[in-house]
Amino acid sequence: MNHTDLANTLHKKLASVYQPKLKSSLKEKFKRINEGISQHGSSALLNEIYTELYITEGWSGDINNEHEVRQIETAFRRPATQETPIKCNELFKDKSIRRVLTTGVAGIGKTVSVQKFILDWAEGKANQDITFMFPLPFRELNLMKQKNLSLMELFHHFFPEMRKLELLDCDSYTVVLIFDGLDECRLSLNFQKNERLCDVTESASVDVLLTNLIKGNLLPSALLWITSRPGAASQIPPECVD
Repeated sequence: MNHTDLANTLHKKLASVYQPKLKSSLKEKFKRINEGISQHGSSALLNEIYTELYITEGWSGDINNEHEVRQIETAFRRPATQETPIKCNELFKDKSIRRVLTTGVAGIGKTVSVQKFILDWAEGKANQDITFMFPLPFRELNLMKQKNLSLMELFHHFFPEMRKLELLDCDSYTVVLIFDGLDECRLSLNFQKNERLCDVTESASVDVLLTNLIKGNLLPSALLWITSRPGAASQIPPECVD
């Protein structure tokens, strides 16, 4: 067995160990959804109440007239001729797509769509070519604003079941990172001035980690899904969306 075969075997073994743990954790976290305004009110099984949203792929003049984004539109709006309906679970069906930005007005269901996307993967219903899926909502990332840590340490903080996984090789694994709620972000996300970072074990601020992930300097093969209200979406440079 040569070094390449040995490495591939090791990566498959690691995936077989950690993927079930991650899926189990995500399934437990996202199987239920709160109903009503109160976060402490009644909850329901997501699979029982979920309604597929009308999602389109097309041009969004609100963000950049010269760049294609993927945008959730309100169900009652007539889609423009250049827009193509697409199912949530097919966001990364086109293998040339690596970074997706989904925008929509408040309350339309972006977060619920994210939860359903994750739950379907965790339950083995969709996107089983994905090895690992890491939801990192901006609301929770805000709490790490003052921290200095490496990308792997960030993963270990949010996903303790992955703590023994020291490196993440996206050339061997298909990894999806989901950043929900850009409009809630309290990080500066300075794409112009933040230092370049390529090492997943090198410590930096969470702000620097995020800009380098979105620009493709960190984990360049990873797939990214960012959701936002339209007004905040301009924080992401057009060249950072496929």
